[in-house]
Amino acid sequence: MKVFSRHTTLSPAPVLLAVAVVLALGVGCARPSAADRAQSLVRQHREEEAVALLRKDLTARPDDVPARRLLVRLLGFTGDMPGARAETEELARRLGPADPTPYLELGHALELAHRYDEALEAYDQATAAAPSSPAGPREGGMRCARWGEVEQARPRLEEAARRGANDAELWHALGLVRLHLGDLDGAYEAYRAGVVVAPTAPESWLGLATVALTRGDGAGALAAYDRLLQLRPRFAAAELGRAWALAKLGRREEAARALDHAEELGASAGNVIRQRAALAAPASPSPPPPPQDGVKESE
Repeated sequence: MKVFSRHTTLSPAPVLLAVAVVLALGVGCARPSAADRAQSLVRQHREEEAVALLRKDLTARPDDVPARRLLVRLLGFTGDMPGARAETEELARRLGPADPTPYLELGHALELAHRYDEALEAYDQATAAAPSSPAGPREGGMRCARWGEVEQARPRLEEAARRGANDAELWHALGLVRLHLGDLDGAYEAYRAGVVVAPTAPESWLGLATVALTRGDGAGALAAYDRLLQLRPRFAAAELGRAWALAKLGRREEAARALDHAEELGASAGNVIRQRAALAAPASPSPPPPPQDGVKESE
């Protein structure tokens, strides 16, 4: 997971993607829904027209929840936070006080307006509104993790897990947060849960490899890196980690071949040189710096 500051300026492409998120729409007639048509306008950078279209639709069909959800986000994107809050209140009135959806949408709108502290308050409001739903703490925890605020992310992600959230993205985020906080046992547990949920997703395997590497556990690191390379055969940093694990286990000839392979895959020349020097020394090799920002095919 890539960690951003909450003050990072968002580029237009991901912002528009966030605004034009696909809402859960039922199968209807051939005519596109108001939310569909508004999303089409957003893709053309015609946000004000999209807002007008949604307002007109809601005048005629005030119970069009997908349209109102999208309107909340669009108003945040265009800077009309009073309008976004008013639509949130209307959405809450129609969905009922125990539904977290209005506050989640308000949080997204506030993020689009770069008001991150208030966005987190909205996600916490969603947590309080629906005590059995994992949606509020999951959203708040994931956002804190992406902002690099691991102390705030941990309790929210753990609360989401207690409420039943069980997806690979959540477990990977929780593992990374615990790892940053120095809780290796907790990180291992989260990453193991992640590979159970999604055994073919590479992120939690990378997490397990990182935990093993941090512990100096050559066997555990080798097993995780081998699995990771089955999933991403051209991941050069994983081959570097595999070389370290082999050297740690005393399998130096195999480690040397792994370093050659890592170099062929495009691994950093400096890292390869350092590991070759460590391999030639009598002491145990120092671990390579593990990749923390996600899985790539090559460095």
